[in-house]
Amino acid sequence: MLISEKAIATGATVLVVDDDEQTRRSLEKIFGGEGHRVVSVEDAPSALSTLHREGCDLVLLDLTMPEVDGLALCRLLRAQEATEKLPIIIYTSSDDENRKVEAFNAGADDYILKSSSERELVSRVNAHLKAAAREWNLLGTNRELQFLSDLGRGLLRATEPEQVVRIVAGMTYEATGATLCAAVIKDEERGAHVCVFDREGSAEGENLIQIERMNQWLSSPAASRAALLNEQEKFFLLDTSHKIEYAAPLRFRSRTRGALIVSFDREKDFNENATRLVDAAAQQAALAAHVSSLYAAARASSVTLAREVERRTAEAESQRRFTEAIIDSLPLSLYAVDRDYRIVAWNRNRELGQLGIPRGRVMGRKIFDVLTKQNRERLEREFARAFKTGEIERIEQESAGMSGETRHWLVSKIPMRAEDGGEVSHVITVGEDITARVQANRAVARAEKLAAVGRLAAGVVHEINNPLATISACAEALESRAREGAFDASSEVEDLREYLGIIRSEAFRCKTITNGLLDFSHTRAVGEHAPVNLPGVLASAARLVAHQKRGARVEIHVEVGEDTAIIEGDEGQLQQAVIALATNAIDAMPDGGRLTLRARNEDGHVIVEVSDTGLGIAPENLTKIFDPFFTTKEVGRGTGLGLAVCYGIVEDHGGRLDVKSAIGAGTTFTIRLPAAAKGREGETVG
Repeated sequence: MLISEKAIATGATVLVVDDDEQTRRSLEKIFGGEGHRVVSVEDAPSALSTLHREGCDLVLLDLTMPEVDGLALCRLLRAQEATEKLPIIIYTSSDDENRKVEAFNAGADDYILKSSSERELVSRVNAHLKAAAREWNLLGTNRELQFLSDLGRGLLRATEPEQVVRIVAGMTYEATGATLCAAVIKDEERGAHVCVFDREGSAEGENLIQIERMNQWLSSPAASRAALLNEQEKFFLLDTSHKIEYAAPLRFRSRTRGALIVSFDREKDFNENATRLVDAAAQQAALAAHVSSLYAAARASSVTLAREVERRTAEAESQRRFTEAIIDSLPLSLYAVDRDYRIVAWNRNRELGQLGIPRGRVMGRKIFDVLTKQNRERLEREFARAFKTGEIERIEQESAGMSGETRHWLVSKIPMRAEDGGEVSHVITVGEDITARVQANRAVARAEKLAAVGRLAAGVVHEINNPLATISACAEALESRAREGAFDASSEVEDLREYLGIIRSEAFRCKTITNGLLDFSHTRAVGEHAPVNLPGVLASAARLVAHQKRGARVEIHVEVGEDTAIIEGDEGQLQQAVIALATNAIDAMPDGGRLTLRARNEDGHVIVEVSDTGLGIAPENLTKIFDPFFTTKEVGRGTGLGLAVCYGIVEDHGGRLDVKSAIGAGTTFTIRLPAAAKGREGETVG
């Protein structure tokens, strides 16, 4: 079973499989310090036994082990239904590319070297745990939707209490994986209607449940959902071999009509998804029980039959609206199409936002006439495949917002059958906004790249600076001798002077590049941070940029609030970052424009914006602009290190640097820095 996002906060269970005891002890210490529970074993049979005995959320295994190696164990886990979606990470000393390929072909989710740092190992493991949690939550949501849809259709055909309890108990038993499931509807004239489902099927009768105990609970004014753990003396079901019971009253219009009770043998099977399913089933069962009572009353009196049928129709419509309300409440975008590709459902989240369309404008229309911005041929292939195969398909897509930002979506196409065993009648499309996850993954990758390049840069600069200094000194010495006339006897003296000038200027140009590399690779958090007045930093940066006279037709504006909060940091480094962003902005406005430096407070942070009205950044370059050595400037005009250095400075100050751009409309870089503690806001900053 995959771990939920809520469980990550309190610690996941990590299974370590490695025949080296020292490695196991080290990993236990690392992940134990992160709040995770670590179970370690030395071989594949022990790992399989552990997974069979208790649930784990992630497997970290070595390639080389006695008897069964890591690749064989990985393939075996992927072949079993219980562990096919379990995150598996290979943790090995082998950096052989062929071994990596074999590992991923075997089903591994990641390949981490034992030489990696603890921070990298923990970061990548936590990333896989979070991704697995999101997938689990999405699967749970899809499962709830399918369950509510099937249960609603089943109850629409139920006119007798016996039918209601059988449908509710049976479908809830299957959906929750409970040991026992009992549905009870109270009837003052004919007694209680009871149906209990277990592994052997269903059974009816009051002798399977503590009716008196249940009635006492339901008759209490404060009767509500009850979860009982190892309290056999309070259980409602007579089978006392189970450990947990969860009971939800069937209440409609303040009247309690019965109860829905499930039990579990294992605590890990009783989770938040199970309780949500039971609560939703209890609500629909209460409505169905009410409808069945109305139907019975209508059948008993032919005089009022028409009126009762009308009331039952109204209740059925109420149930339909209730089901729609549940779907509308889900934090996902959802719509459904029939086999003619006509829209039959369109939830509330599809109506909201910049790309939202009102439900009244889309119902009954073909999906291709509504989603006109999507590629029609690709959309037709996706729906055709879902109708043909009947398998759930997940696709990651991108879309552009009104302000130019890119949003990332995980789109799931879920086939739905009107009847068991029949053909797919509808396809439900569920869209989840995963922009935050994608941006987080990219930020991690960027940070790893910056760290690697920084280490490389430090070494390269160290080795290059000394030869450059020698070249420059030799060129200057030869130039001095040429000026003194030492080479006047040669007919090539003018060429010599020209070449020496070129050597000296190019050596100094290389020196400038290596200094930029050195600045990029150095740790910037030197000394203690002091209070910084950002409005003063922006004003000073504007003056310095103006004196450079790089853009004669560029207007520079500084917009700051008088109450802008103080921050803690290095004023020189922050000014360096602002000047670098402003200089880039001016270079993006060759024909003139407006450069705006703006500062404001926002939710305990100070926001600094550097905006221009220039050419804009191409969408394909937005994800690369902070990479070292990436530049769109002409050769010789930029090293590609400026934005990378800015990114590092802001990150060292506990802040974040973001960018938004539109071609032809301009670019805005946003620096978000934490404001200083209130106790220091009143300090004077010189």
